[in-house]
Amino acid sequence: MPFIVLKLLFVPLILLFITISSMILGYHTSVLTLLVSAILLGLSVIYDRKYEWLRYVQIFLLGVFHYVSQLNWCILLYYFLIINLIHKKKRFREMLPLCLLIILQYSLIRLTYMPFNKYQIMVIAFDFLSTLVIVISFYFVSFLESEKKKLYKQNDYLTFHDPLTGLLNYDGYLHKMQQLIEANQPFQLVLLDINNFKSLNAMNITTANEILISFSRALRELFLKDMLAASRYAGDRFAVLLPVDVEIDSSKFNFDHIGIQVTYSITCYPQEATTYQEMITTAEERIFQMRRNSWMKGQEEVLRTEKMKMVGELAAGMAHEIRNPLTSIKGFIQLSKSQGYNIKPWYEVIMGEITRVGELTAEFLHFSKPHASNMKKESLTDCVVSVYSLCKSEAASYGHLFKIELSDIPVDIIMDRDKIIQVLINLIRNSFQAMESTGTVQITLSMEGHMAVVQVSDTGKGIPAEDLSKIFDPFYTTKEEGTGLGLSLCQKIVEDHEGKISVKSELGIGTTFTLRFPLA
Repeated sequence: MPFIVLKLLFVPLILLFITISSMILGYHTSVLTLLVSAILLGLSVIYDRKYEWLRYVQIFLLGVFHYVSQLNWCILLYYFLIINLIHKKKRFREMLPLCLLIILQYSLIRLTYMPFNKYQIMVIAFDFLSTLVIVISFYFVSFLESEKKKLYKQNDYLTFHDPLTGLLNYDGYLHKMQQLIEANQPFQLVLLDINNFKSLNAMNITTANEILISFSRALRELFLKDMLAASRYAGDRFAVLLPVDVEIDSSKFNFDHIGIQVTYSITCYPQEATTYQEMITTAEERIFQMRRNSWMKGQEEVLRTEKMKMVGELAAGMAHEIRNPLTSIKGFIQLSKSQGYNIKPWYEVIMGEITRVGELTAEFLHFSKPHASNMKKESLTDCVVSVYSLCKSEAASYGHLFKIELSDIPVDIIMDRDKIIQVLINLIRNSFQAMESTGTVQITLSMEGHMAVVQVSDTGKGIPAEDLSKIFDPFYTTKEEGTGLGLSLCQKIVEDHEGKISVKSELGIGTTFTLRFPLA
C-alpha cells in the first residue's frame, strides 16, 4: 500500500486516539488547544501534497499538540512526519540532520512532563537510534522501489522500442496505431523502405547500424513537430504516423545528404482503411508495389545498358571483320598499280573478299532484325522431319551417319517455321564440320512437362570448357572462315520464341545442343 494512503488513513486515527486518550487520562493542559492543534495538524497532513509548505508547519503544530496532550504515543506522529518529509527521496545527508532535530524536539517536549533521570536519558538515546534506523530503512526501501520502477520502465521500453534507433518496434507501432484508431483520431501512415539496403551494408554490421541510426535521426529532424509516432521494424523498414494536415511529397524524402534513397507509401485513416489490420495490409501492399515498380525500372535500366554494351561490341566486331577484307582489297589494288591496274592475277581473291564482306553484312542484318513476326501454331515434328530431309544428302557427302528420333506424340509450338529451320540447319552443319573423321549426328525431339525439347548431338572432338561460355558471343569463332554470328543468331531466334538454348560438351566424346520451347 503506498505511503500516502497509509498517511491519510492512519494519521487522523492516531490523532483522534491520542486526543481522546489525553482527555480521558486528564493529561492535557488545555482542551481547546488540544482540539485546535489536532484539527490543524490533521488538515496539514491531508493537504500537504497540494501545498508543500505545510510540511514545515507540521513540525510546529505537532510540537504544540505533543506539549498539550503530554503523551509519549505522539512518537508515531513524529515518525510519520519524518517519513513524510523525506518521501520525495531527497538526499540522505541533507535529510538526516533535520530528522534528528525533529526527534530532538520530541525528546525536549517529553522532558517537560517526564522526570529527568538516567532512564529518560537512555530513552532519548534509544529514540535517536530508532529514528536513524527508520530513516535508513526508508531510504533503503525507497531505493529498491526506485530500482524496481526503473527496471519495469526499462522492460516496458524494450517491449515497445527498438534498442538501436530508439524508435518504436513493431509491437509499439501496432499499439500506437490501435490507440489512435480507438480514439478515432485521423492520421497518415507513411511506410519507408531503404533502397538497396543489403548492398549498402555489404561491408559489415557496423555499417548497417550506422545507416539505420542516421536514417532514424533524419526522420526525427524531418517530422520533429508533427510526428505522432515513428517505428523501425523488419530490418530496414520504417513507419511514421503523422496528422492528416501534414503535406507529403517526394521532395520531403530526399536523404541524399546521408547517402540514402527510399521508397515510400502513404495510407490515410479513416478514408482508406477503418481498422489497424486494414491499414497495415493496404500500406504493405502499396510499398510492395512501389518496390516492385522501382525494381522493374532498375532492371529496365540494366537491360538498356546491356543492350548498349552489346551494340558497342557488335559494332566493334563488325568493324574488325570488315576491315580485314577491305585491307586485303586495298593491298591488291595498290599492287595492280605497278602493272597498269591489271587486277586479273588477283581477281579471284578480291572477289572472294568482297563476297565475304557481303555474307558478313547479310548475317549481321539477320542478327539485328526484330524478333520473328510470322509466329503461329505449327508442328515442330514436321519441322524437324523437314530439316532431316534437307540435311541427309550433306551428311552423306561428309560420310557421317545422320539419325533422327521423334516423340510418339505430335509436338506443336508457336513459331516462325523458317526461323526454326534456320536454327536447326545451322546447328546440324556445325556438327558435321566439328567431326574431322566419320561420325554420327543425331537430332532428337521429345517432351518434358510443358516444354518441347530438341537435341542436336554429334560425336566430334568436343568444345574446351573455357570456350563453352563464349560460343554464343557475337563474332566469337574457332573456324578460319567463320563470322562468329551463327550461334549468336541461333540464340536470338530461340529467345524470340521464348525458348532457351544450352550446350554440353566433352572433349573427345562430342557435343549436344539442347533447345527448349513452350508447348502451344
